[in-house]
Amino acid sequence: MKARIKHVLRRARYAAIGAAVGAAVGSVFSRNAASTGGAIGAMVGATVADTQDTATTYLDEARESEFGPFSSDQSNNN
Repeated sequence: MKARIKHVLRRARYAAIGAAVGAAVGSVFSRNAASTGGAIGAMVGATVADTQDTATTYLDEARESEFGPFSSDQSNNN
């Protein structure tokens, strides 16, 4: 449950940042462009958050399969 909440909050944060950047760029042109830029920026931000989360998962799985699991339990046994 904690991981799910973390994922949702990360996605919301990236969407908010994307919306702010998109609206700022769009505001240079007009109000309508600011609104559209904010909406597109939010979608891009949410997509980036999902892609980053997926890429991180794949990288962690690849590291564990190639190098073995990284856990502190092995270092404490010595």
